[in-house]
Amino acid sequence: MNKINVMVADDNSVIRAGLRRYIEDELDINVIGEANCIEHAYPLFNELNPHVLLIGCLYTRGMSGLEALRRILIRHPSAIVIVYTLQDDLAFAGFSLSCGARGYITGLSDTDELIKAIRTVLTGKIYISSNMAKKIESQAMTDAENPLKSLSTREFEMFRLLAEGCSVKEISEILSVGTKTVANYQTNIKHKLDLHSPVDIVRMAMRYDVIAVH
Repeated sequence: MNKINVMVADDNSVIRAGLRRYIEDELDINVIGEANCIEHAYPLFNELNPHVLLIGCLYTRGMSGLEALRRILIRHPSAIVIVYTLQDDLAFAGFSLSCGARGYITGLSDTDELIKAIRTVLTGKIYISSNMAKKIESQAMTDAENPLKSLSTREFEMFRLLAEGCSVKEISEILSVGTKTVANYQTNIKHKLDLHSPVDIVRMAMRYDVIAVH
């Protein structure tokens, strides 16, 4: 039997171990490598050339997850990538898929969907977990024009961090860019989205399900 070779990238060792055990319960799927951060995934992917790259860490210090995903696919355009994350907001899913991910599975999904996703993306199809598919369908019916689509990947990452209450200095440290660069992005984001205050940013993030309402 020809096995499906999967590589897992996640910054949580417990999650990586759990995924390995779960995936390898399937006779036709094998985990051939693990990376503890996106940066380590570059050389390992090049070395192992897996059939599917499963990314479970969308935020890494020094590089935003979406930016890292984009870079992986620029370097390896034939890579088949599935994003596995706790983020179940529509904008994050949309940006992941627009960056080139072939699948998007949330932590709220039935775990069997992960196996189904791996097999589905290898047929050339895109796989979105059922709970996300329902949210996408629902929003498409009620809110076809999402202004967040006008943002670049980097701008969206900045917007999300600003909405979560991060300061310019904190964002600078998380993404390893200068504070002046972050401030410029902040200005551009506000201009693009016609926002004038931090409250406006939070309100829009809540409206388009970028951050959860508690």
